[in-house]
Amino acid sequence: VQLQASGGGLVQAGGFLRLSCAVSGRTFSTYSMGWFRQTPGKEREFVAAVSWSDVISYYDSVKGRFTISRTGSKNTITLQMNSLKPEDTAVYYCAASQTSLDIDEAVGYEYWGQGTLVTVSS
Repeated sequence: VQLQASGGGLVQAGGFLRLSCAVSGRTFSTYSMGWFRQTPGKEREFVAAVSWSDVISYYDSVKGRFTISRTGSKNTITLQMNSLKPEDTAVYYCAASQTSLDIDEAVGYEYWGQGTLVTVSS
């Protein structure tokens, strides 16, 4: 199983970016999928996730600004990030799981994509 993430970049505060992540390999079942982010010296932080049954969860600081959704293939997700703030600057990681019961915990995910850098300038 491989995850391919894309869509990071540089944007001014108040702007928007859209991240995408696709699972390839064993795709016969629906994965729980999520986004996490990390800045230097800090632990990986939950951002948003959608379970295999389409239950959605968001980190409090992104509620109302970020939207996670499945698009096209059942194992492709996007993260629409609006009203971006400098504190959203981080490397964003896509993750997938066939077994996770707690979609907002990084330890529950078996598969991880490469990070994509999001930089929000003030």
